[in-house]
Amino acid sequence: MSITDLALEFSRAIDAEASDLDILDSYLAGNQPAAFLSAESRKALGDRFRALSVNFPRLACSSISERMRLEGFRTADPAVGENLFRIMKRNKMVDGASAAHFEALALGRAFVIVWAGRTADTPLVTVESARQVTVRVNPATGEVMSGAKRWVLGDRAYMTIFEPSRITRLVSKDTISAGQPMPTEWVVRETLKNPLGVVPIVRFTNAGRLGDVLGRSEATDILGLTDAVNKLVSDMLVTSEYYARPRRWATGLEVQEDEDGEAINPFEEGPARVWQSEDPETKFGQFDQAKLDGYADALATLTQSIGALSGLPPHYLGLHGDQPASADAIRSAEASLVSTARARMRTFGDAWAEVAQLILAVLTGADPATFEVEAIWGDPETRTPAQAADAAAKLRGIGVALSTVQGLTLGWTPEQIAADRIARRAEALDSSMTELTAILPTPRQPAETPEGVTA
Repeated sequence: MSITDLALEFSRAIDAEASDLDILDSYLAGNQPAAFLSAESRKALGDRFRALSVNFPRLACSSISERMRLEGFRTADPAVGENLFRIMKRNKMVDGASAAHFEALALGRAFVIVWAGRTADTPLVTVESARQVTVRVNPATGEVMSGAKRWVLGDRAYMTIFEPSRITRLVSKDTISAGQPMPTEWVVRETLKNPLGVVPIVRFTNAGRLGDVLGRSEATDILGLTDAVNKLVSDMLVTSEYYARPRRWATGLEVQEDEDGEAINPFEEGPARVWQSEDPETKFGQFDQAKLDGYADALATLTQSIGALSGLPPHYLGLHGDQPASADAIRSAEASLVSTARARMRTFGDAWAEVAQLILAVLTGADPATFEVEAIWGDPETRTPAQAADAAAKLRGIGVALSTVQGLTLGWTPEQIAADRIARRAEALDSSMTELTAILPTPRQPAETPEGVTA
């Protein structure tokens, strides 16, 4: 297959995946379709009903991603791990990692590309969206065989194809404009050798089944329930507008019509209006107001179903909000959410290890597979400082190394652990009242030599 044919194949793959991503994006952005809203309800609300979004899909994704904090890398040489995370920080990947996690949880997949940077000591690391990047995967091994990134700049489409042996940059042959389909003809701009020997694209696939390279959004299971919640809320708004307030009636009035045959309201609108009639036979009254309790019960049932499917605890969903929960109750309610976060950390941890291996390969020119790297994560559980300190003290009491306790229990980063070690050494010297200059040997002064003679 020629490189231009491969570009066309990748372009079609990105377009084919776009429709599913559009649906997920609409929910995550709060532009959810009012699927159950009747025409009568739309008419009743008029232009006051522009958009209604009870955005549980976004909450289902963000509640997991906010607990996934990449805090460093562990290697055989601690200095190498610290340098790896420094490179990540230079690429603004502290926030970038959070964006990658949310994107993968929300859309089912995300990508990270590693390549040579502007300076030799800082490779370029970028987070990429599934809207622009796609890959071909070996079905037997799961290895990425090739991949492409496509984007639009001005009136042209651009694409970079990544293969183990080469990197090819292409541009669309024809110009394009907004709303038009992507071009079908591509022209090669540049071909570069790939010294890494592997495709420098790492895919973050969320909860994908075996052989599923597209992954699955955390919001998929609750999209239908979210539509039902939106429907009930919209019905409740219509009811509160037209029926929750007492509706008045009058009989014995002569109703006049306008030129078009439409009935003319004999009463003025406004909070200070007074209804009156000159006909003594006229009677006035009002209907009983509608109650909204049934909506609240139905919403609670749907919300509980959403919590069961997504693992969101009741206090995230606004359930039982009138009863303050204890710290132990909160941790118990968040058990499913924490378990999901840990599972995703295991999956994404392997992906971040691949990213670190590619960074080291760019720095050293060695095969990425020769490096052993492990991602370091923060604790996803909700703990008060007192609870964390108590757990740390107990672990320290049974002989667990202090650095291990600081990392696993207190959630400290390697930089914080190293800084604490230096601070404790300084405190130990201060408490012992030891003056280093008094115990260190005095540097020997060089002997004087006659002028013009080299010592």
